[in-house]
Amino acid sequence: MSFFFLYAQVQLKEIIEELPDKMDTELVESGSNLSVGQKQLVCLARAILRKNQILIIDEATAHVDPSTDELIQKMIREKFAQCTVLTIAHRLSTIIDSDRIMVLDSGRLEEYDEPYVLLQNRDSLFYKMVQQLGKAEAAALTETAKQVSPLWEL
Repeated sequence: MSFFFLYAQVQLKEIIEELPDKMDTELVESGSNLSVGQKQLVCLARAILRKNQILIIDEATAHVDPSTDELIQKMIREKFAQCTVLTIAHRLSTIIDSDRIMVLDSGRLEEYDEPYVLLQNRDSLFYKMVQQLGKAEAAALTETAKQVSPLWEL
C-alpha cells in the first residue's frame, strides 16, 4: 500500500500537501505542528502500515471533532476487522459495537460481556452509564448493540 493512498484514506492528503516540505516535513517533538486530530490520523496510518494483529487504542477520539471521530472509528473497523482491538474509552458510542465490554470501577473489573447482554441487566454499571446519556442516546446505543449482537441473530 502506498503512503499517498493510505494518507488519502485517512484524509491526511490535503494536510500533507499544505506542509512546507510535503511528505518530507519533519514533525516536531510531540507533533505540535499538527492538530490533535491530525496526530491521531497519523498514528492510525502508522498502525495500518504496521499490520499489527493487536491494536491498543487509548482514548483515540477523546479530543477530536465528530467527523474525525467517525473517520477514525470507520477506519479501525475496516482495517482491523481481523485483529484484536483493545479500546480504552469513556465515550460509549466508541465501544458500543465491540464484541465484549469490560467495565472497570476504581481499577477493579466489575463487568465483562457483550454490550447487548450488559444492557439487558438494569443493575449493570454499563446499563446505568448508558441511561445517564438520556433516552434518545440510550435508545440509539441499545439499538446498535442489539444489531451487532450474535444473540440477536438467533
